[in-house]
Amino acid sequence: MAAENARSVLLTADTVGGVWTYAVELSRALLGRGWQVHLATLGAPLARHQREQVEGLEGLSLHESRWRLEWMPEPWDDVDRAGRWLMGLEARLRPAVVHLNQLAFGSLPWRAPTLLVAHSCVLSWWQAVHGTDAPAEWDRYRERVGQGLQGADQVAAPTQAMLGTLGRNYGYSGTGLVLPNARDAALFVPQRKQPFILAAGRLWDEAKNLAALEAVAPQLPWSVQVAGSCVAPDGRSRSPRAVQALGNLSAAALAQTMAQAAIYALPARYEPFGLSALEAGLCGCALVLGDIPSLREVWGDAARYVPPQDHEALRQALQALIDHPAERARLGQAARERALHFHPARAADATLAAYAALQARRAPRFEEDLTCA
Repeated sequence: MAAENARSVLLTADTVGGVWTYAVELSRALLGRGWQVHLATLGAPLARHQREQVEGLEGLSLHESRWRLEWMPEPWDDVDRAGRWLMGLEARLRPAVVHLNQLAFGSLPWRAPTLLVAHSCVLSWWQAVHGTDAPAEWDRYRERVGQGLQGADQVAAPTQAMLGTLGRNYGYSGTGLVLPNARDAALFVPQRKQPFILAAGRLWDEAKNLAALEAVAPQLPWSVQVAGSCVAPDGRSRSPRAVQALGNLSAAALAQTMAQAAIYALPARYEPFGLSALEAGLCGCALVLGDIPSLREVWGDAARYVPPQDHEALRQALQALIDHPAERARLGQAARERALHFHPARAADATLAAYAALQARRAPRFEEDLTCA
């Protein structure tokens, strides 16, 4: 028995990070190419604004769960249950391709060919944030993710930098694709720039390094505004200091704020792609970014870079752009031109080429009596 539709995909997404934005953007692009998308969500119930993003999309079916994700505390019972749930969806929906955005699920006995995209991982995050290998408590995670990578038919990542971590951390030796993220430029239109610095990200996430902005904000003549949650998934909260905390903004409100911000700062220690920087670049913000390989790969000479641990370098870079409006405007224009390359149509082309290669390699095996271990 073949797939129900030769142009249908079971696409997984979590609801607690940038993967959700990636999945929604890709879904819209695939639907526009005549594909049917079965979107399966994990991690937490959809927020109201997330549900509104997918309601009314013709050709998209939504399948919701709240199973914990592989990087969350004590996740493995939930990960196993989620795997059985996803394989049940596959058996019922019979997609032509399974597109996974969580790493452990690649080891399951999927009937359809599988594309697994590594958007980030705990081991590379730990190394970037702490400067050491992850401790033994993450050994099971290491094992399960390694099995997922080896089990998938095709592995991809949003940057070559992220792709390169998979061999070092998990022994992955297969071929890999770079499938960059994308955003619709129509949603991010520059406006008259105002004298403030913007950042967006979870204040509790050490990888975003927003504490560096808190350290330098009192020394700058412009206000520093930070959009994002102050409360971690485990309930820990972090009170911002010296910056204006905007809280969680809707996508439209954040785009409006970015459109007006003169400078966008993301002095990240770890950012496998950086969707927020892409959105800010589309809005014509001058970008000041952490000097890490992935961000240099994405932005080239269209941004300013600072060592994440060097607060004085961050202050100097921000002050220089405040003091020189012509350079600030030039850099904002360069960022927008660079950002326009990361268009959903290009992302859809690359993803569909990956799907086609998978379908040519093997057909779905729905006639086989496969069960989830």
